[in-house]
Amino acid sequence: MAEVSVSPFGGEADDLRTVRDLLRFAVSRFREAELFFGHGFTDARHEAGYLIGWALHLPHATFDDWLDARLTATERDRVLTLIEHRLTTRKPAAYLTGEAWLGEFRFTVDERVLVPRSFIADLLGDQFAPWVREPDDVESALDLCTGSGCLAVLLANAFSNAHVDAADLSDDALAVARGNVDDHGLGDRIELLKSDLFDALAGRRYDVIVSNPPYVDALSMAALPAEYRHEPALGLAAGNDGLDLVHRLLRDAHRHLTPSGILVVEIGHNRDALEAACPDIAFTWLDTPAGDEYVFLLEREQLAG
Repeated sequence: MAEVSVSPFGGEADDLRTVRDLLRFAVSRFREAELFFGHGFTDARHEAGYLIGWALHLPHATFDDWLDARLTATERDRVLTLIEHRLTTRKPAAYLTGEAWLGEFRFTVDERVLVPRSFIADLLGDQFAPWVREPDDVESALDLCTGSGCLAVLLANAFSNAHVDAADLSDDALAVARGNVDDHGLGDRIELLKSDLFDALAGRRYDVIVSNPPYVDALSMAALPAEYRHEPALGLAAGNDGLDLVHRLLRDAHRHLTPSGILVVEIGHNRDALEAACPDIAFTWLDTPAGDEYVFLLEREQLAG
């Protein structure tokens, strides 16, 4: 029996027969709709390729090898339905597929947490050298504002001898993080804790603390693209200047660092505002793929004064 299918784009889709056809179609529709790409993909081409590959169960690494493959009607309509959902809901792709990737690490996500994205993930590949001289000597680490638990998982992989605490104020986020910790087989090394920054961590000390806290200022919150409005505001908003939580981190972190411990914090586009607010602190700004204004590092002795 011939396949019976109903495309969400009607007759417009009748001539879409190959993966390449669908890719071109999706890119055109995404650009026409002026979608915003800030959740793991930088442009329409890469996000469309990811969604098509996910819908067709094609390996991402060899996606281009399948561009001229012909599709069944059912496959085509599965892809087109996903494309339509991206256009009509303006949800980030990760919420449509239920997954996000940081490098080779896959994380399960939904609208209870921000879509994983952090320059700290890139920096962990070098284990914060040269500030961490011997990665095997790192015995304790903290991911503060853990969200989905992604940085906690990466910390555990970067520092194989470390016990990792992952703290967040949101019960919903901690539930998602629990799933990701278990998926990566790290339940014996990562402890999930409900805490408003350091409030519930009295007496705990760490060799490494990382945090990708909320850092969006009030003006930017008011102007967020629709894609970001599907994310929990608790994970984004940080007061008028975007630095409410960063100031608390700077005030309290020294009490939770070992003598040679380091604090690594991502702050978005707030470098100028932070340096103006804290002129007596000599921040070390780490190089990321987007530049040296997004992530700072401080050693405990710089915070204890």
